[in-house]
Amino acid sequence: MHAGNDSGKKKRKMTAMNVPGFQDQFWSNGPSPGAFYNLPGNPSNSKTAEQFSPAKRTLYPTTTGTSVLGVKFDGGILMAADTLGSYGSLARFREVSRLTAVGNNTVVGGSGDYADFQHLKSLLDQKVIDDACLNDGHGYTPKSIYSWLTRIMYYRRTRFDPLWNQIVVGGVHNGESFLGCVDKIGIAFEAPTIATGFGAYLAQPILRGAFEKNPSMSLEEARQVITKCLQVLFYRDARSLNKYEIAVITSDGVVIEPATSAQTNWEIAPMVKGYE
Repeated sequence: MHAGNDSGKKKRKMTAMNVPGFQDQFWSNGPSPGAFYNLPGNPSNSKTAEQFSPAKRTLYPTTTGTSVLGVKFDGGILMAADTLGSYGSLARFREVSRLTAVGNNTVVGGSGDYADFQHLKSLLDQKVIDDACLNDGHGYTPKSIYSWLTRIMYYRRTRFDPLWNQIVVGGVHNGESFLGCVDKIGIAFEAPTIATGFGAYLAQPILRGAFEKNPSMSLEEARQVITKCLQVLFYRDARSLNKYEIAVITSDGVVIEPATSAQTNWEIAPMVKGYE
């Protein structure tokens, strides 16, 4: 008796499922084979398979720049960086600028991923525009730019999506020279001489030695030291180029000089053995 009633219910259910339009009414906006389910009438849940895919992060830099150098001299800051963008080990882009002026008293230089440096540059440019729109008589100082960059770099690090750069900030405000460095995880420090990338091993000892011997060096003396460091880096760093920009920051403003090259001498090269 009970078995007959159960079979009758099943028949009625199957009959209802076969009624034209039943499935469309009951499963409207429902899951399709191979698709994600969206609650009916909720457009915020209308996501594609790509939006449900895992978040993607930059695992390593693509086009990179090498060392950025900075040194204090009597009355300002001198910074330098070559113009090479390396695509892996290929010297692909030879006209990239890795020094950018921020306002009238600050220069920011970046080594590491060039695309991330361009992103930071666009953020800084927009900050300067927004500040100019306020027209309140106040502007960004080198220390304020440096402090802001420490927050940006640390914030990106906490998202496990860092900006793959070492940033050098140099500037002069109210007659006081400032030189600082921020890396991709937000570690920051100030120093009278700074070198990033391979320059931290090859150029920094030269810069420190010159500054300790003459803390009040003139602009020309600082330029000679910086040029010597760039020559050493060109000889020893396979990711460097003998074409570089120099930025001079003083109380009068910022000057980023056109790219130039240093005199080099490779006569001793045939005498180097054991590295073929």
